[in-house]
Amino acid sequence: MNICNKLTISRIFLAFICIGLIIKDTLAFLIVAFIIFIIASITDFLDGYLARKKNLISDLGKLLDPIADKILIIGVFLAFLQVGIINAWMVSVIMLREFIITGLRFYGLSKGIVLEAQTLGKHKTVSQIIGIVLIFITLILSKVTDSSTVYFLYYKLVPAVMWYVVVITLFSGISYLWTNRKTIKTF
Repeated sequence: MNICNKLTISRIFLAFICIGLIIKDTLAFLIVAFIIFIIASITDFLDGYLARKKNLISDLGKLLDPIADKILIIGVFLAFLQVGIINAWMVSVIMLREFIITGLRFYGLSKGIVLEAQTLGKHKTVSQIIGIVLIFITLILSKVTDSSTVYFLYYKLVPAVMWYVVVITLFSGISYLWTNRKTIKTF
């Protein structure tokens, strides 16, 4: 087990801690959850960077890394759903895209086929992280003040950003399927 795989496994544990803290929905727990989310996101960057830089890419890493990413992102969105800041249909669309694309990638890998990643997929991930950060900030601020800024964030900006996240998530999935359609047909 190399350092990259250890970072990936730590991200899975951090994800579950983060999710549990969000659900507690208190100021202290939300602040700690936010810090844990940032640390988990950094481990995602680090494990990929180190794997490429030090040639530590492994089959276990190829399997665990996308699973850890999905556990973190989908888990946090589900926790936000539970505390009532986002809609179920939005989380459902995000989950559907992630499960379909990840399933196809794993199936392709089992056949020795690597499906081409998309730049739009990276944009999707960045938009999801920005959405999560914005929601964390909104929830934390809502615990300390009931200002018009919190109202704007909670009822205007968060829904708008989540719409953007859902649209980018859908388009990245469609683009991925379209780009890899010939390969997918061989399955």
